[in-house]
Amino acid sequence: MAKILMVVSAADSLTMRDGGEHPTGYWAEELVASHRTLLNAGHTVDIATPGGVKPTVDQVSLAAGAAGSLEKAEGFRAYIAAIDAELSHPLVLADVTAADYEAVVMPGGHGPMADLATDADLGRILIESDQAGRIVAPFCHAPAGLLSATDEHGKFAFAGRRLTVFTDEEELNGGTGPNTPWFVETVLREKGAIVESGPAWNSHVVRDRNLITGQNPQSSEDVAREVIAALAE
Repeated sequence: MAKILMVVSAADSLTMRDGGEHPTGYWAEELVASHRTLLNAGHTVDIATPGGVKPTVDQVSLAAGAAGSLEKAEGFRAYIAAIDAELSHPLVLADVTAADYEAVVMPGGHGPMADLATDADLGRILIESDQAGRIVAPFCHAPAGLLSATDEHGKFAFAGRRLTVFTDEEELNGGTGPNTPWFVETVLREKGAIVESGPAWNSHVVRDRNLITGQNPQSSEDVAREVIAALAE
């Protein structure tokens, strides 16, 4: 069975276009669904954050409306509580050796826009993993973290690669709206990524060799299943 690194944002707020602070963190469904699916398949999952800080769950993601139902929201809360020891003592991202892992999985929430997008340690891990052909699998807002992967010449490591991400449409109509400081889909396109979007709020997964991406929270479990399938190849 494989050893998987799950990189989670340590941010608890995002500075908005108007300068205000928007409380955020990781999205509950994304972490829970991917973590649970990977563990149930028999894989080992190590959680890492910038600075080894305990990640913050976005409280909106624990509301019944956002989760899909009260039952689902309660299930997310219970799972997060069950892995609290791991979440409270994550690995320090700077100390991680990329070669120790066969895959890097990154759940979203708006947090990655605040820290992972510019994290040099994540950039190192992603570049090394991609060059070695190991799986890189961010989804929803977490493809923002791919932006950290630039070499010493400023070249974006994932330029020309096919991927998907939380769309501008979804951000404007169900995310943080026009006050969003920047749109991940737009910036990835500007950097040279080939973004392939599916219908809003429906699971959509894109695989380009070792790069596996998902569009939104609804894609969380399907991304994990695609990672499992890729590991079995």
